[in-house]
Amino acid sequence: MRNLYLLIVVIVFVLGSTTARAATPFTFTTTCLNDNVKFNIAMADQTGIDSLKWNYGDMASGIKDTSSAMQGAHIYTVASTYTVTLVVFRSGVQDLTTMDITIVTPVVYDFGPQDQTICDGATLTLTAPTVAGATYEWQDSSTGQSIIADTTATYKVKINGCLIQDSVNVYFTPIPELDLGEDVILCLGETLQLDATAQNCTFLWSTGATTPDIIVHSDVATPTIPYIVTADAQGCGIYKDTINITFAGAPHPFSLGPDTLLCPGESVTFSAETPGATAYRWSNGSRIVTATVRSRWDLHVFVTINGVCDVLDTVKVRFYALGDVNLGGDTVVCKGETLVLTADFGNGTYRWQDTSKQATYYVREPGYYYVRAVIGRCVSSDTVRVLFDDTLHVRLGPDTTLCNGEVFKLYPAGAGWQYKWQDSSFVPVYSVTTPGIYALVSSNTCGQTVDSIEIDFKDCSSQVYIPSAFSPNGDGLNDYWRPKYRGVITNFQMSVWDRWGERVYYTTDPQVGWTGTKQGKSLPTGTYIWVMEYTSGDTNQKVKKNGTITIVY
Repeated sequence: MRNLYLLIVVIVFVLGSTTARAATPFTFTTTCLNDNVKFNIAMADQTGIDSLKWNYGDMASGIKDTSSAMQGAHIYTVASTYTVTLVVFRSGVQDLTTMDITIVTPVVYDFGPQDQTICDGATLTLTAPTVAGATYEWQDSSTGQSIIADTTATYKVKINGCLIQDSVNVYFTPIPELDLGEDVILCLGETLQLDATAQNCTFLWSTGATTPDIIVHSDVATPTIPYIVTADAQGCGIYKDTINITFAGAPHPFSLGPDTLLCPGESVTFSAETPGATAYRWSNGSRIVTATVRSRWDLHVFVTINGVCDVLDTVKVRFYALGDVNLGGDTVVCKGETLVLTADFGNGTYRWQDTSKQATYYVREPGYYYVRAVIGRCVSSDTVRVLFDDTLHVRLGPDTTLCNGEVFKLYPAGAGWQYKWQDSSFVPVYSVTTPGIYALVSSNTCGQTVDSIEIDFKDCSSQVYIPSAFSPNGDGLNDYWRPKYRGVITNFQMSVWDRWGERVYYTTDPQVGWTGTKQGKSLPTGTYIWVMEYTSGDTNQKVKKNGTITIVY
């Protein structure tokens, strides 16, 4: 019985000392034969791993069957199901993960022509080969055996995770909108360009030309034969249009003038006035002698001369549509940083406030910045003001202990203009009368800074009193300023500062009085800040105080 009891104790001890761990999950990238299968452990699951070992279950691969890399990889050369094992150690504790992976032979299939073109609005159905029990995945993540091709794309499919090497590029042809215009009788010497340009088309003109456009001139005109264009639109069919062009009358010089550029907000008016003009037909629909354009346009006009024949001309109107230069609103930048101003007005000329001519400007100091940009006859300008903020440096000083009844004043020096105290107040001087922790939070463009100070109060037998004003005018009354104290104080220091942060007086002797001068010169009437430190003789505690003193004459 005693031996049985010992055996039970040992078993309980062994079982009780076993640490159970969750397995370390992993994923794999492909199941294709002769492809590089990558085994991945997510970043979150890599925490604490000291070492690991992969076993890919492919004994025939020899030494390549194992790996100690954090992310494994293996090429399987025989289609089969393999058991992949991952052994992970964390602080000497092992966990084990296994997963079966079925490697398959990629399907070989031919979808037909590599490029297929169909007409806009039509669709093409692509069907992958039938494989019993297979899974399908197309390039758009759809999982059917077939896919409807309704957008321009390269269509490809995976079967059982393996990509079929063949793919299909599907293109769409817009239905051609052929319009050679109305029949026309041109004056001798005129030239007319007939343009049938359309996407994915081949062309054949009645003249035998195969280009998208042809030029018709009275020297080569065939007035008895209409001009016909035939467009073979891939996937859509055959489209035709016809125009009859006749030449008559005599040559008649005519011009709308040179091409032009419009700036934002501008317009231009063209006149087709010419001797003998009896009718006008503009490409913008106007039938009067003038036409006004406010945007980009290739404008042409047919002008009927004496009711016999037409002359025509075309003018190109280009429109600068980028808008005005915009440097952005006034801004604030941190000291040490650089602001890049970009005119972004296209290919033009630039002139900044310092006469520099680059398209961008690097701002490293505060000021007003101006740029003038010119493109062709379009001019635009802008101005921006840039200010710089300094990094904040708030210091409330070291923790301190005061005597009961005293007032300690905290100043937000180095806090800029956006700050608040621990009670969310914004006062310029914070008066401390009770013990506690006092904090100041300030922020600006460059970030945020926080400082705090702990102030305590206690009974003091050694006490110091500081007058709040004196009049060093030489009349023998209140001509100097010094602390009044009782008891023993040591390690005494007294400093006085003006409103610019410059120290104007310093002493280590509490018996010495200040006469309101700096380097022998009298200081002006005003309020000054004092800071005093000393050690109490009976408590051996260090005391720090501050306040203000006013000079009055």
